[in-house]
Amino acid sequence: MKKLLILFALVVFFPAFSTVMEQIIKTQIHITVRNDLGNTVEGVSVKLFETEKDYTDEKNVAAEGLTDAKGIVRFKELKAISYYILAEKDGQNNFGGGEVTGKLEEKKINKVTVVIQ
Repeated sequence: MKKLLILFALVVFFPAFSTVMEQIIKTQIHITVRNDLGNTVEGVSVKLFETEKDYTDEKNVAAEGLTDAKGIVRFKELKAISYYILAEKDGQNNFGGGEVTGKLEEKKINKVTVVIQ
């Protein structure tokens, strides 16, 4: 009887829990910035752009932030699209080292690594 009750509870409540989690988690991206030696870099300015033209012209920034002590910057509540990334610090940047993401998965935490040199 207990097993049947547990099974019933799982069938009833698990779909509701999944729906709640989908509403809580927004489309996000966590970007890790590394140098050409593979070490993470703190204090890197990271900007996201929605179009290649905005990226090229460096205007209409969709989101921006600085990497933390672990070399990670987190952006929340994004559109599920591809973004152009500009990462810069002390004359180093990510040109040629991962400039555009794939299309972000909606309501997921997407992860990307870029290299600055």
